[in-house]
Amino acid sequence: MEIPDGLFYTKTHEWARREAQETVVGITAHAQDELRDIVFIELPKVGRTVSRGQPAAVIESVKAAFDIYAPVSGTITRVNDAVVQSPQAVNQDCYGQGWLFAVAPSTPAEFATLLSSADYASVLKAASH
Repeated sequence: MEIPDGLFYTKTHEWARREAQETVVGITAHAQDELRDIVFIELPKVGRTVSRGQPAAVIESVKAAFDIYAPVSGTITRVNDAVVQSPQAVNQDCYGQGWLFAVAPSTPAEFATLLSSADYASVLKAASH
């Protein structure tokens, strides 16, 4: 399972990538694999304030609907409208074209609470036992 270095992760299977003044957010390969066929994505509105660990978006698959949690607190600066039009992009390229939204962090120190790729791999390994 792909767990790229250089990204940060949550125990709820979101990834976060720092870019200039933003944090770009998506779901991990593990999450999209568990969801399987993604059919609908509801993204937050630009300008909305989100809090770390609180629901920010919703992804529906043919199996069920799942909340996507904000890995850091802040204000939504961008959303990926392309995944709303073609939700399967998340299944095809969850770390690239399948990103979901970007946040301008209000509390940069929260980044220190996120998991490294090695830590996230340990979480997945522990959950599979």
